[in-house]
Amino acid sequence: MSYGAAAQTSTSQSSDVMEALKVKLPAPLTQDDFRPVDMDKVRLGRLLFHDPILSGNRNISCATCHAIEHGTSDGLSLGIGQGGIGVGPKRKALDREKIRKRIPRNSPALWNLGAKEVTIMFHDGRVSVSDRYENGFDSPAEEWLPDGLDDILAAQALFPLTSQFEMAGNPRENQVAGAAKDRVDNVWPILAKRVRVIPAYSDAFIEAFDDVGGPLDITIVHIANALSAFMNFEWRSFDSPFDSWLGGDEPALTAQQKRGMTVFFGEGNCASCHSGKLFTDHKFHALALPHFGPGRTRRFDPYARDVGRMGETDDLADAYRFRTPSLRNIELSPPYGHNGAYPTLEGIVRHHLDPQSAFDRWEPQTANLPRIDWLKAIDFVSFQDSRERKRLRAHVDIKPVRLDDTQITDLIAFLKALTGTASAKGRLGEPASVPSGLPVD
Repeated sequence: MSYGAAAQTSTSQSSDVMEALKVKLPAPLTQDDFRPVDMDKVRLGRLLFHDPILSGNRNISCATCHAIEHGTSDGLSLGIGQGGIGVGPKRKALDREKIRKRIPRNSPALWNLGAKEVTIMFHDGRVSVSDRYENGFDSPAEEWLPDGLDDILAAQALFPLTSQFEMAGNPRENQVAGAAKDRVDNVWPILAKRVRVIPAYSDAFIEAFDDVGGPLDITIVHIANALSAFMNFEWRSFDSPFDSWLGGDEPALTAQQKRGMTVFFGEGNCASCHSGKLFTDHKFHALALPHFGPGRTRRFDPYARDVGRMGETDDLADAYRFRTPSLRNIELSPPYGHNGAYPTLEGIVRHHLDPQSAFDRWEPQTANLPRIDWLKAIDFVSFQDSRERKRLRAHVDIKPVRLDDTQITDLIAFLKALTGTASAKGRLGEPASVPSGLPVD
């Protein structure tokens, strides 16, 4: 974790607030905290991010589930990938044959993922910087992950493309889905060929990459690196009221937000996990969030459930633990939790204060699930299983905290002070069209 002398950078900061905190604040987040990008790659990645050409059925793009109007998420607890139509909460299921289950987890926000300190991704950390397979990363592709990926953001970009229920589609629906069923790395050459035969794309790759001299040189690695450059650049966010306050602008935070800051760093104990410049320790914690939907069930599990980090490590100590999310721009991307169990900041905050009691009170109607009649009967199978509920409820890594209603309201006000200003709208925005000619969501 990186802490700095924020208190020394501004003599105008309120002495009573600093005295109440009695802790060092995170150092300001700046451009230097991010991996550098090439703007030709950024502009190319922008087109690819919004182009359905990368999906099996050519009907869904990265932007479908990571829309700027929903805080780079989709506004749903568990979304619909292949087999849906529309964006965000308006997205609807088409037919039974297309959608066999919901996407297992909440669509994560993309803010500040290009920061140098980010070395692990996804709710369960299944992609991380590692030399385990001698290709730079520990990932579901294991030794089949291609060489040459610029960073972890490029590595993670490859996996939604291969996911049946996100972008690939069902087996026998298309060539991509069929390849994914065989072996993960069989997908990527198919997608690379789709892209490089489009002249506008091949010209852009030749311009952006020194090692691309012609269309046949374009690989999935170039596509992933362009996507990474775009996401890194587009969603850097460090211009919130809190950032301004750290920089010495005393009025940038209201009196209520300052009180909430004392709760966050003090009695609320929030900073024990939500620490550092990005307000995350990048670790995994069990919070007894109620389970619903299909979960990421392991092959040998007898029924649908989600054991979190344990699904990747096979270590019982990691049962029901999920990665700590960054709190920057947290206001913009409800619902909250690895499965979107809570639609409001107040809901997820109150859950943290007493996870087991909140678990007992939680009701299924709290979840924002798109209507899929043929899945309704199984959406809450695990939630209704008394033995699974007991196991999940027993795994809690945080101790209850007592806060009154005023403190909770103040704390939420501070969390909203972590919302970016101009950066919260993205930097380049959505393109009017993409080279494939397919519709942009």
